Amino acid sequence: MLFMQALLDQTGLVHFTWGNFVMCILGCVMIYLAITKHFEPLLLIGIGFSCIVANIPGPPDVPGGPAVSALLYVVKEGGLFHFAFEGVGKLIIPPLIFLGVGAMTDFGPMIANPRLVLLGAGAHLGIFVALILAKMLGFSINEAGAIGIIGGADGPMAIFVTMKLAPHLLGPVSVAAYSYMALMPMIQPPIMRLLTTKAERQIGMAESRKVSKVEKIAFPIVIAIIVNMFFPPVAPLITMLMLGNLFKECGVVDRLAKTAAGGLINVIIMILTVAIGSTMAADKFLTVQTIQIVLLGLVAFAFGTASGVITAKIMNLFIKDKINPLIGSAGIASVPIAARVSHIVAQQENPKNLLIYQAMGPNLAGVFGTAISGGILLALLGAN
Repeated sequence: MLFMQALLDQTGLVHFTWGNFVMCILGCVMIYLAITKHFEPLLLIGIGFSCIVANIPGPPDVPGGPAVSALLYVVKEGGLFHFAFEGVGKLIIPPLIFLGVGAMTDFGPMIANPRLVLLGAGAHLGIFVALILAKMLGFSINEAGAIGIIGGADGPMAIFVTMKLAPHLLGPVSVAAYSYMALMPMIQPPIMRLLTTKAERQIGMAESRKVSKVEKIAFPIVIAIIVNMFFPPVAPLITMLMLGNLFKECGVVDRLAKTAAGGLINVIIMILTVAIGSTMAADKFLTVQTIQIVLLGLVAFAFGTASGVITAKIMNLFIKDKINPLIGSAGIASVPIAARVSHIVAQQENPKNLLIYQAMGPNLAGVFGTAISGGILLALLGAN
């Protein structure tokens, strides 16, 4: 009998809690949404699976100590993903993600219709609403800044700003940022419909002008100069974004562009999702502070979506060629998720309404809007 008890003590069963059960269900829901609803499977499958494994207790690491999940063994010092997780914490992974995103991105829609940049600015109210609410809830001003940046819907930027302002919040902030990015097809449409009329949702938009190759090559160079000159706190990320885009547009380094947009970013995504999911153990995640951060992230996303739509409606009061307000919600920086949501909602009202290209304009502008917001926060609050 004592032998059986000793054997049982070496399993995870005796250490399994209701909190672990709740987090396992959450991980299963993420995987379900990724597979059946196609909600950003590249993110949710890895995060959901890692969340489940992180909540399956194993034997104690030391006799009499707490149970240790198998995932902790691969992320702790010396483990398989230890250095990968360090890459997130030491800000190596975020610039590499931006490099890959730049190599996949066509900035033509933003260059062709620069007025849509205003939507990228208008959709960032959520950052500052969440910051104010976080401060009212008792978070320090630096912690509030890190929580607020979730509203920019830019995972790498959220990691970057959080590591500068409040590195101890990296886990919940990154989980909230990437989870809500993946769940935007659920979060945004109700808000978009609430703030627009059927007639507004059916507004068609003319095709934008064709952008020349010279403009596309000059764009990343000019933006890199401007950002490094005026927004040095976030220059590392935007510089890599522009370098990746220059690889894509110059046409003479296809191997580099394909590597950055393909194999490199795919490996980075696998590492990043495991690193994020591994922070979702019940004892760390199911706390009042973490739940507050997750809820504040949702508020930030909701206000960002709403303020983008309202900005488009205000612009329509002063311009002749009306903007479909739905593309205002794409002004938050999740590329191309937010643009795709705008396009899908518009097509549900009018199957002939193709807004994906126009929505990419504010969506891309949102990347710079989040970078500017992050730069302002880092400049005003200081960095650790």
